[in-house]
Amino acid sequence: MHDTGYRQLMEQKLGQRARVIWLTGLPCSGKTTLGMGLHTALLERGYAVRLLDGDITRKGLCRDLGFSPADREENIRRVAELSKLFADSGFITINAFITPTEALRQLAGEIIGAEDMVNVYVNAPLEVCENRDVKGMYRKARQGIISEFTGVTAPFEVPLHPDIEIDTTNTDPEKNTAELLQFILPLIRIQA
Repeated sequence: MHDTGYRQLMEQKLGQRARVIWLTGLPCSGKTTLGMGLHTALLERGYAVRLLDGDITRKGLCRDLGFSPADREENIRRVAELSKLFADSGFITINAFITPTEALRQLAGEIIGAEDMVNVYVNAPLEVCENRDVKGMYRKARQGIISEFTGVTAPFEVPLHPDIEIDTTNTDPEKNTAELLQFILPLIRIQA
């Protein structure tokens, strides 16, 4: 385990304040699109950053997990532990995960630490998310082919106290990214 001196050294070397930027929202709300946009914008500005989402983690780290409530909790726990390791090494991590309940978001925050976690609610109404669904997951859930699907057969609790809410309903991804970037930059800059 690294001490705070190691983290401070790494943050100085990297020229940034480590943070875990956690994007939560319904399936197809725009979390990964927003995360990729922020990732690119930060890389272009010289920041050391890593993007994680379900497609990435379920191919390796979480490939043994399904979508039951217990497996969802374990998925978030593992991602939060990994994110904490990145933060302790001075890196910025962008996480795009549904994280459907307040309890799961609290679990992630307890592992990562409230001072290091930035909660971003990516907000789009259910109808908008369903219209964006190119994989047909919502349709399959409504037909009973997929069970435990967030927003249809599994709950999504709107975050009670996000640090920022990005409404992706009618705004283009570039504007959403710019809005989030403006909020994030002061949080990751090292004060002189």
